[in-house]
Order: sequence, then C-alpha cells, then structure tokens
Amino acid sequence: MSRIGNQPVAIPDKVKVDVKGSQVTVNGPKGKLEMNAHYDMAVEVEDGNIVVKRPTDQKQHKALHGLTRALIANMVTGVSEGFRITLEIEGVGYQAQLQGNNLNMKLGFSHEVIVEPPAGSEIKFDVPKESRGRVIHIDGIDKQTVGQVAANIRSLRPPEPYKGKGIRYQGEQITRKAGKAGKK
Repeated sequence: MSRIGNQPVAIPDKVKVDVKGSQVTVNGPKGKLEMNAHYDMAVEVEDGNIVVKRPTDQKQHKALHGLTRALIANMVTGVSEGFRITLEIEGVGYQAQLQGNNLNMKLGFSHEVIVEPPAGSEIKFDVPKESRGRVIHIDGIDKQTVGQVAANIRSLRPPEPYKGKGIRYQGEQITRKAGKAGKK
C-alpha cells in the first residue's frame, strides 16, 4: 500500500481547488497552478481534503498514486506559501546583484553572467544587501521550476574541491581534497 498516496492533502483556507476529469487547478494567494493527472488516477475533493485513488494494486498504479498525491501537495503548498531555495557564492571577487528582474553575477569569467527568470514563470530573485552579493534567494510557486533554476545557476560555477570556490546550495557540504604534497 502506498503510504504517501493514501494521505489526504488538506486544503488551506485561501486555496481553491477545481478538479475536472484529470485536470487539477489550484488557485491561491500567490498564484495559479494546473496539472494533468494520469488518466488512471481518480482525484476528488472530499471534506476540505484532496484524495487520490488508484484503480488496482499494480506496481505502476502504486507508483503513480504516490507521485500524483505528492505533485498535488506541492501545488497546494506553492500557491499558499511558495518555495525558496538559497544559494551561496564563495570566492574572491565572486558576487551577484539584481538588475531589474535579472540576476547579474561576477563569477571569475572575463564577462558578467546574466540570468533571466524563465518566461511565463513567477520566479523572483533576491540578493540581500547584508550578504554583499554572496547569497541568492530564488522564490516561486512551482517547486520543479524553482529547483531547476537553482540547478542551472549552480551549474554556471559549481564548487571546486580544492578551495571550495563556486556556487553551492545553502548547507551543502563540499568534500575538500588536499592539494599537491610538495617536496620533502
């Protein structure tokens, strides 16, 4: 039995859920998200909760059951609270700053790297002044998009193992290597 799929998703006060066939639409104070659930999964709204039901106990249906419930829970959380990923920049001269909606970063290249939020998404960048351009917050309502944008930014200059310079997730531990041993 799917433990995740059997749990109902509670609908907060300011969130409205509309289910038409396999189309699930979630409206909230932060925005609107839509998803097409798999045609085998039955999504219903019962007593202020969203319930996902599967037709059989086949392996594929069990997997889709938990997946569908998790995706719907992420949609409800996104439109009510939103998601945030924090990146840290480490290295001499490495920094980020906002230019309108875009993120302008100096990462040790001969040019500045400009990152634009994806078109049609509600992604917002934030660089706190007290961090002096060393911390980037990525906010949005779609968990997958926020994670993908963060991964794309991190891939511009991933942390290197010798000095630890680069862009890392907040709290990420970098395994450091000892350099050359040198002469004795």
